[in-house]
Amino acid sequence: MGDERRDAVRALARVARLLERSSGDLSLAHYRVLSGVATGNARASALAKRLALGRPAVSAAVESLCARGLLERTAVAGDLRASALRLTDDGRRVLARVETDLLTRLDAVIARTTDPRRTTTVLAELGTALDEIATERLEDAR
Repeated sequence: MGDERRDAVRALARVARLLERSSGDLSLAHYRVLSGVATGNARASALAKRLALGRPAVSAAVESLCARGLLERTAVAGDLRASALRLTDDGRRVLARVETDLLTRLDAVIARTTDPRRTTTVLAELGTALDEIATERLEDAR
């Protein structure tokens, strides 16, 4: 691995830690689950694949978030075993507050780069690439 790529991996690990410390009410795992549900991944199994998390980890996070009143399960028509997930009003409020805190922290770091707009674009492109990989993983699982 080249020095620049190694530095990038290390920087991403440090950013993950920075965001974890900035997420306040939620662990990053719980944030990922709430944000995944907010973007339309309503079933825990699909959410686990999309987030590249094991089903037990997603199940534990969902249990905890439901107990806190941030998520709720609803029945899925035609499938007695399945349930869909949706954010509660409290879940939407907590997610919005945590995202504001995360963005504030990330903006402070990005502002120190030589080209903040380009840095933001590259990070968003990483998100798009991760979404594409997750979609491929979901399609391969079918």
